[in-house]
Amino acid sequence: MISVDNLSLKFGKRTLFDEVSVKFTPGNCYGVIGANGAGKSTFLKILSGDIESTSGSVNITPGQRMAVLSQDHFKFDEVEVLKTVLMGHKKLFSIMEEKDAIYLKEDFSEEDGIRASELEAEFAEMDGWNAESDAASLLSGLGITEDLHYLPMNQLAGNQKVRVLLAQALFGNPDILILDEPTNDLDSDTIEWLENFLIDFKNLVIVVSHDRHFLDTVSTHIVDIDFSKIKIYSGNYTFWYESSQLALKQRSEQNKKAEEKRKELQSFIERFSANVAKSKQATSRKKMLEKLNVDEIQPSSRKYPGIIFKPEREAGDQIFMTENLELKSDGVTYFTDVNLMVDKGDKIAFISKTKQAVNKFFQTIMEEIPVQTGSFKWGVTINKAYLPNDNSEYFNSDLNLIDWLRQYSSNQEEAYVRTFLGRMLFTGEETLKKSSVLSGGEKVRCMISKMMLQNPNLLVMDEPTNHLDLESITAFNNAVVEFTGTVLMSSYDHAFVQSSANRIVEFTPNGTIDRRMPYDDYLNSEEIKAIREKMYGTS
Repeated sequence: MISVDNLSLKFGKRTLFDEVSVKFTPGNCYGVIGANGAGKSTFLKILSGDIESTSGSVNITPGQRMAVLSQDHFKFDEVEVLKTVLMGHKKLFSIMEEKDAIYLKEDFSEEDGIRASELEAEFAEMDGWNAESDAASLLSGLGITEDLHYLPMNQLAGNQKVRVLLAQALFGNPDILILDEPTNDLDSDTIEWLENFLIDFKNLVIVVSHDRHFLDTVSTHIVDIDFSKIKIYSGNYTFWYESSQLALKQRSEQNKKAEEKRKELQSFIERFSANVAKSKQATSRKKMLEKLNVDEIQPSSRKYPGIIFKPEREAGDQIFMTENLELKSDGVTYFTDVNLMVDKGDKIAFISKTKQAVNKFFQTIMEEIPVQTGSFKWGVTINKAYLPNDNSEYFNSDLNLIDWLRQYSSNQEEAYVRTFLGRMLFTGEETLKKSSVLSGGEKVRCMISKMMLQNPNLLVMDEPTNHLDLESITAFNNAVVEFTGTVLMSSYDHAFVQSSANRIVEFTPNGTIDRRMPYDDYLNSEEIKAIREKMYGTS
C-alpha cells in the first residue's frame, strides 16, 4: 500500500500540489489523468522517491518492492538486453552478481563456500532459477525477439529500448508497479499483451496514460489531478468521463429536483455496471460501481476544446483514388499494390506493422514526397485539411498565434481568428505567444484551429492525438465521429480508431488488406488474422 499524507509541492510561486492525501491499495490499478502540466509525471516521481515534496509524506508498506518504468533510454546502453531486464529486481540481481563473483574466485575459501550456500538459498527462495526464462518470456511478449536478447542495449532502436525498459519494470512480480506512458511506441498487438499482463497482475499498479482504451481496459480506479488536488474515483476512464459529464449537465439544470437527479445518476451507475460485466476487468470493477454512492459523482472542472469541422461545400461523388501505388526504399516495402477507391463518408484508418509505412503514404498523397510507382487522384470538389505527423515546418516564424492563424484565413479580422483559437482554449494573452516557442501539444491545437478554419470536407490526419491531453483527445475524437465528410487517418489511439473508423486499410510488404468494418472486428476476425500472417510472411 502507498499512503500519501498532506503532500504539497511548490515551484516558486506556483503550487503544483496542495495538501494532497490519498491511499493506493493492493490489487487495484489506478489510471492517473490530468491536463498537460497538471503534474502527472511529477506525482509518480514523488511516489518513487525521485523528487522530494515541499511538505507532507509518502509511506509505503515496509518490505514491499517498487518497480518503476525508467524514462532514461540511454542508462543501460552498455548492458546486455536480458541482463537489463534482470536488473529490474535489484536484490535478486545483486545476489546473482555476488554468487557469480564467488564462483569465479581462484582461491575459493571455506568462508566463500558458506556465503555461496547462503546466497543459493536466498536465490532459490526468490525463484532465481527461473529468472532468465521469465525475463526472456517478458521480452518475447513485448516483441523483442530472442536474437536480440544478448546484444548490448545501444544496438537496439529507440522503440525497442522502450520495450526492454518496460520488461525491466514488469520483471519479478513487484509489489508496486509505477508506469508512465507505458504504451508509447507499442503496436496494437503488444499493447493488448500488456493489457492482459496488467489484468492478471495481482499487486498495485499506478499508471499514467493518454490511451483511453488502455485505461478503460486495465484501470479499476481513476486518479484525477486538477487544480492542485488529487481525487480518486471508482471505475475506468469512460465511466469517470461520462459520469462527470452527466453531473455537469445536471448542475446546469437548476430546476431539476434533487431526487430526480439522484435517480438519473443511480440509473447511470446500474447501466454502466451491466456493461462493465462484459469487460476483462469485470468482477472487481462491477462490484465497485454497485457500491458507489451517487454523491461521489462530481462534475469535472476540466475545459474541453470546442472542435467542430463544418464542410463549406458537400463533396461530389469523386473523392480520392489510387492506382498501383507503391513505395520501396533500402530493402523495405512501405506499401505496394495500393488500389483504393474512397467513397463519400468513408472514415478510413490506415494501419501497418511496417514502421513509417502509413506516414510515407500520407506524405506521398499530400505531395510532400514524390510518387515512386503508380498514381493517385483527388476529386475536384475536395477541400482537404491536413494534420501531419511532423508539423515543425509550420512553426518556424516568430508570429504570435493570431498572426500565425491569420495566414490561413481569408477573413483577416482579429475577432474572427480569435474565435478559432478560443475553441482550442487559446485565450487572452496566450494568443500573443510566439508560435516558435509552443509545446508539442500547443502546436497540434494550433493545427486543429487551422483545420477548422478551412471548413474542409475531407480530413487527412497522421497520428492526430500525439502530444494532446485526454481532454483534447476526447473532444477531437467526438468531432471526427460527428464530422459529415470523409476521413483518412492513422492513429495508435485504439478508442479513437474504434469509435470513428468504418473502414480499415492495412499496408503489408506483400499487398494491401482493405475491409469495411470496425477496428475491433478487424483485429478479432480469424479470417483477417490468417490473411495478415500470410501477407507478413509470419505463418
